[in-house]
Parts: sequence; structure tokens; C-alpha cells
Amino acid sequence: MAKQWVIPDIHGHSRTLQTLIEDQVKPSRNDHLYFLGDYIDRGPDAREVIDYIIRLREDQYHIHTLKGNHEDYLLRNYDNETVQKNFLGITYRNTLKKEWLKFGGQATLRSFHVSNVHEIPEKYISWMRELKHYMTLPGFILVHAGLNFNLEDPFDDEHSMLWIKEYKVDRVKAGFRKLIHGHVPVSLEFIELLRTSNSFDFIDLDNGIYMPEKVGFGNLVALELTSMELKVQNNVDIP
Repeated sequence: MAKQWVIPDIHGHSRTLQTLIEDQVKPSRNDHLYFLGDYIDRGPDAREVIDYIIRLREDQYHIHTLKGNHEDYLLRNYDNETVQKNFLGITYRNTLKKEWLKFGGQATLRSFHVSNVHEIPEKYISWMRELKHYMTLPGFILVHAGLNFNLEDPFDDEHSMLWIKEYKVDRVKAGFRKLIHGHVPVSLEFIELLRTSNSFDFIDLDNGIYMPEKVGFGNLVALELTSMELKVQNNVDIP
């Protein structure tokens, strides 16, 4: 029977990702790998993370990729970076740049060996633009951040899928499916509680790969949806 592995926020930690997949998950070509976004920023090698996922797909693995808020950050900066003029003729620059760089964008630029987002090769920009916002599976909804259940149809709000942090799952609007997401780092202890308990309508898989100095954090995980088996890989990118 094919397995379904879900992997959350990688944040440029390519060696950790490869170790998790090749030493622990060990997928067959019948299995499916679902990535929840945030491939870039914070960690040392965003480019290699994307290249590795692309190679997996080229090697005929079943790869499914969602967009995270950090890809959204980069794309909005890419689109807004040029000097513009407002209706008064006053020039202004992209106000998102400083914010993006503060939250990990500088590491992504270094990984591509460029100083400006416009220098990132177009194939990577196109790859990010084509990422999906969510996926539905029997019994599950996969999304980077979550859904806006205040709306009659929470699937109408793509911004919330990338950025929302606080919400209560409406089981009816979710189609009685469990929400699997990342985005907000939580401890391994809490991930284990969410994984093993039937009392929660969601599972947050983000263990804050970029926070290895914090007790209970700093790992990359993979969850198998049929068995609820959890693989945990410590950060091997940061000495």
C-alpha cells in the first residue's frame, strides 16, 4: 500500500531534508510526498532544497508542493522591487524588502549567490508561482497555515492559507477532515499529542527547524497519514 508522507517548513535546510527522506522516510515510487511550503529563507541553502524536490519529481517520485508565506514574501518582493511612481510623481521603493530580509530573505539571496531578488533565475520564480495553496485528501486538508473559518467558504481566502495563525476549525466547513499544516513552530511534545489524540481537528507539524538551540524544537518531521507514523530528523545543517 502506498504511503503518504507530509513534510512541513524546511526553510533552506537541504541536508536535513535529504537525510530525513533518504535515511528515514525511504519512499518508494508508489508513495506520495506532500510538502507544506516554506522551502526558503532562514536556513543556508534554499536553492538546493528546491533543486532536490525538483530532482525527486524528475526521478518519478510522486511529489506534491504547496505554497508557504515565505514563498509569498519572495514573490511579492520580486513583483514590487523596481522603483515606481505614485500618482503625485513621487518615487518609492518596495516596502516589503526590509521585512522579508529580516525574516530570512537574506539567507535565500546568499544561497542563490545574488544580491537582489530579481537576479534569482526565472525557473525558480516560476516554480514558486505554480505552487498550490491547499490540497484535499480523504480525511485530510493539507495547507501551509490554515483556513479562515469565519467565511462561509474558507477555501475562498488564499491569503489566510499562507498567513493565518489563530483560528478554530469548523468541522462542518472542513468536511469533517483533519487539517494538517505548518507555519507556527510547536514543540515535539505538542506534535506527539496532536498526532496521537482524536480530540484535535488539526495537526501542526512545524517544529521550527531553524531553532535547534530551543529545547523541544529544531527538527524536521515527516508524518505518514495512514499509520500516523512520525519521523523526526534533527538539524544537520547547523553545526
